[in-house]
Amino acid sequence: MREQNLHKEQGNTRSDSRMSRLSGIYKLRKRFRILIIAFLLVFTTLAAIGVYWVNSLDIEKLVVPILAPTQLIDKNGNPSSEIVSVKIESVSLDQIPLHMRQAIVAVEDKRYYDHTGVDAFGIIRAVFRNVKEGGAAQGGSTITQQLAKNVFLTGEKTFSRKLTEAAYALKIESTYNKDQILEMYLNQIYFGEGQWGIQRAAKRYFGKDTKDLTLAESALLAALPKAPSRYSPLKNKELALERRNLVLSLMRDEDFISNDEYNQAIVEPIHVLKKVPSEQQNHLLGQFASYTDEVIDEAIELYGFTERQLLAGNLLIFTELDPVVQNAMEETYRNDSLFPQSAPDQLVQSGAVILDPSTGGVRGIVGQRGEHVFRGFNHATQLVRQPGSAFKPLMVYAPALEKGYDAQSTLYDGPLDINGYKPENSDHRTLGQVSLRDAVIQSRNIPAVWLLNEIGLQTGKSFVEKLGIPLSEEDNNLSLALGGLFQGLSPLQMAQSYSIFPNLGTEVSAHTITKITTTDGRVLAEAELDRLPLCYRRMLTR
Repeated sequence: MREQNLHKEQGNTRSDSRMSRLSGIYKLRKRFRILIIAFLLVFTTLAAIGVYWVNSLDIEKLVVPILAPTQLIDKNGNPSSEIVSVKIESVSLDQIPLHMRQAIVAVEDKRYYDHTGVDAFGIIRAVFRNVKEGGAAQGGSTITQQLAKNVFLTGEKTFSRKLTEAAYALKIESTYNKDQILEMYLNQIYFGEGQWGIQRAAKRYFGKDTKDLTLAESALLAALPKAPSRYSPLKNKELALERRNLVLSLMRDEDFISNDEYNQAIVEPIHVLKKVPSEQQNHLLGQFASYTDEVIDEAIELYGFTERQLLAGNLLIFTELDPVVQNAMEETYRNDSLFPQSAPDQLVQSGAVILDPSTGGVRGIVGQRGEHVFRGFNHATQLVRQPGSAFKPLMVYAPALEKGYDAQSTLYDGPLDINGYKPENSDHRTLGQVSLRDAVIQSRNIPAVWLLNEIGLQTGKSFVEKLGIPLSEEDNNLSLALGGLFQGLSPLQMAQSYSIFPNLGTEVSAHTITKITTTDGRVLAEAELDRLPLCYRRMLTR
């Protein structure tokens, strides 16, 4: 009897346990169903809101682009320049060669005909590439997103801006077909040198209509929208050639061109017009072309704006410009008697920078003699030359002072032969001995080389590298004492480096921009003076 009762109790226990498990499973299923329903409701609601938002976007500017001017404000709060490009020449798609369209698709958005404005595969691919390469090596924006960004949005690097860009792309794709979108993109994208649209770009660079572009010319133009200033064939011919050949390679990979076409195009040299045709002059208004150009470059390279956003974005750019200083510099450069005699057809060129050493604010820039043109070559910021004796204080005398030398220290000034290197003074005379002060004042070469050898070449190199001046592998000899750099420096780089002397060893960051805002006062970018100055970023990317 006891065994029967025991079996019944055990049976009841198993039954209760089974019921408990079934009850638990039922409750989990119920909760799961509730979660699924809740998720679907939230998803449906958000999707409905998203659809409503996308449908409510106004994309009329795609058809009639409105180019609003951007104003530059000087350090006193007064407008100094107004920059805008007001001329766009549109061409129909049938006037754009097939290889031009294919080149843009190959380099900017190879899945263009497969997505609906936002390419999920492209985004995933970009994320993996960026993680692998340890930075933002590749973006995920489609051609449609780029069109939306350039026409409707600012340069803010925020999630909300990226989301809005995607929404505009979806609206554009639901309104226009792929050929229409590609036509609008090619007619409105910025190709550098103040030129918007493929027709003006073809005329500016090659002096011809779009319909007459060759395969190699099309590939070069397709190379520009990613970074028009960096890949400009007028400023960086080697980079432009490298980028053009990459476009041709991508076109071959996509079977847009044959191996024979690729091999023929890749050996074609780059020939572009150096002088801007009169009808292609851009419409940058106001004064101070060289300073304005540096402001534009700084905003692009340091703060991530596009040239189109700056030149047609209705923005306010607050700068360090001092109009009194700038006008004095330009007046000086108009005085030919202050410069060496020039050939009849070409001025001896020069560039100058004046920088406030207490703040790093660039007060004035003159980029060339003669006619000052916007988006021209800037000898003050873009041209690098051997700094010569101006490099002695940075490479030799400042590190020597740190080592314990002073103005009265005696330096050797006689015949010198260091492992076959035999420097001479400019007057071809030696004094035997000279004080450090007099060596600096008289800019004597032998004492500088002797002193660098005494304190150690590596000491001098370490000092200038701390200033942000990257040296090449070739810069490993005593000629550095006399400014014999392998790459050279620009006037802006020298002004940046010399700021250590009035600041008693503290270097400031050279900059032209204090902040960039919308016309209603919303701050889009603000100077971060601890970031690497633009002049050294250029040096590191050469």
